[in-house]
Amino acid sequence: MDYTSESAAAGAAAGIGLGAVFFSLLLVVVIYAGLWKIFEKAGKPGWAAIIPIYNLIVLLEIVGKPMIWILFLLIPCVNIVFAIWLYNLLSKSFGKTEGYTVGMILLPIVFIPMLGFGDARYLGPSASEAQNGGPFGLNNNPFGANDPFNKPPTTPNV
Repeated sequence: MDYTSESAAAGAAAGIGLGAVFFSLLLVVVIYAGLWKIFEKAGKPGWAAIIPIYNLIVLLEIVGKPMIWILFLLIPCVNIVFAIWLYNLLSKSFGKTEGYTVGMILLPIVFIPMLGFGDARYLGPSASEAQNGGPFGLNNNPFGANDPFNKPPTTPNV
């Protein structure tokens, strides 16, 4: 019996499998390198990006959401909605739009490193909504321009 063709096919399959493993590892390394830089831009330790669960805690601090979101991110099916929401808040914290959020969800290998290594600056939790007045163009300040709480203190003249 001649097994050369079978062993050649098995060797080719092993080579393809090994190539797929190396390619997957490369994708993971590029995404985590981008997350590392995102964390550093936000003033957090970069190494926190590679620690499971703790990276979610730090990410919630970056976007300004409460820690109860950890529970929501661990519940099956609910976590998908909250993860998309978290990506949206992350992109807004760096001054990006919802289009960038779609890119981060569909092509994280491209958009996460672009956010980390690009020229985007960290503006604070959900900075885009605060600057643009939210989705309806409304200012969050109920006092408008006459805000009595946002004026420097004055001392009475004696």
